[in-house]
Amino acid sequence: MADAEPDFRDRVILHVDMDAFFVNVELLQRPELRGRQVVVAGSGPRSVVLSASYEARALGVGSAMPTARARSLAPHAVYLEPSHGGYREYSRRVMEILRSVTDLVEQVSVDEAFLDVTGARRRLGGPVAIARGIRREILESTGLVASIGVAGNKFIAKMASTGSKPDGLWLVPDRRILEFLDPLPVRRLWGVGEKTAASLDDAGLRTSADVRGAGLEYLRRRLGQAAGTHLHQIVRGIDDRPVVVERLEKSMGAEHTFSYDTDDLREILAVVLQLSHDVARRLRRSGRRARGVAIKVRDRDFTTHTRSRALDQGVTTGREVYEAARRLLEDMGPLPSRVRLIGVRVERLDEGDAGRQLSLWDGDGAAGLHDAPEWDGAESAMDVIREKFGPQGLQPARLVTGKISPRYAPDGRSGSREDPSPVSDEKTP
Repeated sequence: MADAEPDFRDRVILHVDMDAFFVNVELLQRPELRGRQVVVAGSGPRSVVLSASYEARALGVGSAMPTARARSLAPHAVYLEPSHGGYREYSRRVMEILRSVTDLVEQVSVDEAFLDVTGARRRLGGPVAIARGIRREILESTGLVASIGVAGNKFIAKMASTGSKPDGLWLVPDRRILEFLDPLPVRRLWGVGEKTAASLDDAGLRTSADVRGAGLEYLRRRLGQAAGTHLHQIVRGIDDRPVVVERLEKSMGAEHTFSYDTDDLREILAVVLQLSHDVARRLRRSGRRARGVAIKVRDRDFTTHTRSRALDQGVTTGREVYEAARRLLEDMGPLPSRVRLIGVRVERLDEGDAGRQLSLWDGDGAAGLHDAPEWDGAESAMDVIREKFGPQGLQPARLVTGKISPRYAPDGRSGSREDPSPVSDEKTP
């Protein structure tokens, strides 16, 4: 690929996506496993695959797949338990490298980010040189491999990075966007799920080019106003979304899938307490308060029940979140069936310095507002101890039962989205 300045009218966007990130972090400690089928997954009966090496992917193993299914497809693979602390540290190092290139970095997951390098070209050279420099710096500094897509907008950059995996760089200039998009199956397009793809397939629209040939009104009639308009735009490579430097979460949540369906209320409440503290730690780390709490209960038949309530005051402690979540669970009445999954979410987030209305009353046995600062201080101290000694450093006494293990899941991340199809190192359409 030539380093000449390509044809970009307005912006230059990079999408940086780490290759098989969780597996490759593990291989830094286990280099003897390179080239083998490796799967990072939990060992419980309902665990799912976090990531798989490309050797395992060739057998059909993919992220979010039940571990039992992965073992049937790849019985001879090496299965490793996740070590999330290492993932966060390597993610931090990678993001530091990206932010040394430009301030316009939008981190969308632990191993993925968009960069707007429009203004960095005068200082660092053309976008291809910038992308090559990023890949080289990440490899030299961390030992990890990144694939990068370069384009004039986020959608095309994302599609290009996916197509360049593993260990690739793909440039799509503005003038060649349609050439890049037209052959793609509709299932590969952003926002197209199984139902939409099936509907398009029934209409004989199987590629991006087929969809582009359909009129806007036809797509709206077939898919609905919003979905039809969205698809009409993306098959033309139109995406005006800016790179958002600081994404402010509107809610934070955590979920737990039980090893076996249960109607043991003590076990369910213990998990709710664990999840409440997990979410509260994230709240304190973000410096924000929650003015709403919600719970989700999924039963053995996969029916999902949800409840939510607004809070009079912003909260930051696991104790307060738990009390609200417990009341929501009680409001549901008797459990309709054995529980498979339960989740706790905090909503209506505001800044932590927004203040708290003082009250003369303790409430009905819940955390009284007058003692909230003390509980906040106590749980903040717990955060420091856990940071130093790990998740088992300190936790509520009710959780020291041996039934619930401390959670290690990285915040807001459940798996990887790398595409398993191998392609060449650098290319342009």
